[in-house]
Amino acid sequence: MRRAPWVLAGTVAGLVGLLSFRSSPQKVTLSTLPATTASSASGTATTASAPGAAAGPAAPTTSASAGGVRSATGPSVNYFYGVLSVKVTTSGNHISKITIASLQDGAYAYSHYVDSVSLPMLIKQAMAAQSANIQGVSGASYTSAGFAQSLHGALSALKVS
Repeated sequence: MRRAPWVLAGTVAGLVGLLSFRSSPQKVTLSTLPATTASSASGTATTASAPGAAAGPAAPTTSASAGGVRSATGPSVNYFYGVLSVKVTTSGNHISKITIASLQDGAYAYSHYVDSVSLPMLIKQAMAAQSANIQGVSGASYTSAGFAQSLHGALSALKVS
């Protein structure tokens, strides 16, 4: 019986502290993703990075240059936590470079964190597979699916299997 007033006072103090707590959304700027180097099947190193949060095209776009180097930007894919688009550069049927053409993951710190960790891993997987047939990243299922869908669109536009 002597503990009841202390337990009651502690409970009231805890509830008052919890109910008076105010939080505000954290302002996060979308910086570029960290650059990664991935080895392709032929052993050449390529660099993949994201240029920021520019809006991507609605459908795949392609461009070609001298020497058989072609590039295509995949469709912008809404992957639940944002919108992303992948740009692929090929030399013949060999994927030589994959970058994130556009990324809009809102001002949510968690989405930004998941994207900054998972996208370099997805780029490495795609470079190793030389196709859109990738395994994905555990804990980033939506991002993995969106990346694969945009990558598939870019590779289809380039007519690379």
